[in-house]
Amino acid sequence: KMKSKIYKICQIREWEKAKEKGFYAGSKVDISDGFIHFSTKEQLLTTAKKHFKGQKNLILIEVDAKTLQVKWEPSRGGDLFPHLYENWNLNGSETTWELLLDDNNNPIIPI
Repeated sequence: KMKSKIYKICQIREWEKAKEKGFYAGSKVDISDGFIHFSTKEQLLTTAKKHFKGQKNLILIEVDAKTLQVKWEPSRGGDLFPHLYENWNLNGSETTWELLLDDNNNPIIPI
């Protein structure tokens, strides 16, 4: 059974722009890969350490996967990750947390 809550980390200003437009087209990496990368709660800490170490002004977004047409595809270590191959249309049900960095410059995951 696939998880219903999935997570995205991005720059706060990217998210603010997305909210103004009503959709999120993805980060530079997402756009170059052709899909928006999400993580499950269990994958989140590794994602944060691997891809966002030392970055400031980050936000964590929680969304219900059932509201998106995500495809679950094998990625890091063969684990299934949720990928979205279209713009993420925002409906206001998303929950967000601003992320702080720990002493090792890794984002602190508040969930």
